[in-house]
Amino acid sequence: MFNFIFKTLPYLRCVVVSTSPPQKLHFLQHYPLSSSSLKSVSGTSNQHSFTVDYLIKSCGFPPEKALSASKYMNFETPDKPNLVLTFFSNHGFTETQISVIMRKLPLILWSDPLKTLLPKIEFFHSKGVSTQDIAKILTARPEILKTSLENKIIPSYNFFKKLLKSEEKTIAAIRRFADLLLHDVHIYAAPNIEAMRETGVPESNIVAFLTNQPRAFMTSKDRFKEIVEEVKKMGFNPVRRTFFLAVQALRAMSKSTWEKKVEVYKKWGLSEEEILVAFQKHPGCMLASEDKIMGLMNFFVNKMGWESSFFARRPVLICLSMERRIIPRCLVYQILLSKGLLKKKFSLYKMLESPESYFLKNYVKNYEEEAPVLLKLYQEKLNLSM
Repeated sequence: MFNFIFKTLPYLRCVVVSTSPPQKLHFLQHYPLSSSSLKSVSGTSNQHSFTVDYLIKSCGFPPEKALSASKYMNFETPDKPNLVLTFFSNHGFTETQISVIMRKLPLILWSDPLKTLLPKIEFFHSKGVSTQDIAKILTARPEILKTSLENKIIPSYNFFKKLLKSEEKTIAAIRRFADLLLHDVHIYAAPNIEAMRETGVPESNIVAFLTNQPRAFMTSKDRFKEIVEEVKKMGFNPVRRTFFLAVQALRAMSKSTWEKKVEVYKKWGLSEEEILVAFQKHPGCMLASEDKIMGLMNFFVNKMGWESSFFARRPVLICLSMERRIIPRCLVYQILLSKGLLKKKFSLYKMLESPESYFLKNYVKNYEEEAPVLLKLYQEKLNLSM
């Protein structure tokens, strides 16, 4: 039944005042203007045409985006925008990051680097954030650069620092979800954190969840409370880690999406009770897409010959990659099985679920003498999936 396995998968901190942008900021790729774009440019003033050309060549804008942005921002000279581009370049932002920021927030080109941009950079540096991480955070959410430092950013930061009791954890949460500095904490985070407390979730768990999954808390308080109540009805214990994972899973999908995924599992003969048992064991099993659920259930039932009830016992398998994990490891399993190297109590579940280092040590390198080509075949199968 493993013949299919052998087939190929189809499957800085200085402000430069020069008005000439660094040479590296001139994008080498010149976007060709469509005929409609050319017509639009030709019918505008020279100043308008200059703005479009500048946005394309110096900021990496696609032509249509440049035309759209130029309707509400025109440059008479490149001096002011050049200062902004130079500022980002001299503070560790890559050309790609600068382009992303400009395209997300074109009006940033009108900013005063000293008054508007530098204070935010200095704030992050004062908290121990590396230049590289500052660039990543601000590229993800450039709106932070236009947000009030005193009225919004600092109060939000202090709120989370007081809760997490650690500069390091606060920065970790912001790196994962920079919107923490943009949302009103008293509308989103505060009431949702309180809802978790009232439900009986330990403070240590709340801190861990907020540090590692901050996005989950950025939900309207009514919706969040509804989800918490639903999770309680499903039988989850607030003291256990799976409680929040279930909250996170339900927050990530609508009720109709949940129902569609339940129907996919039902097509394979699973009852609602079995699906709930699986969800209680590993909430992430309901975060897989409908197509992935269908593909993996087909693999395990029709290719591996398992009963569909395996899902209730090992729901984590639905979260694994078929191409990068399941098929390559099943190849190893098939080879070891064919050579009679597997013990009677061998667990294929454990083989599939184990970390890569453990798998290589115990199922590949451990059999180098008996099956010398095992590692090569395994690596080839991994390469096919990339």
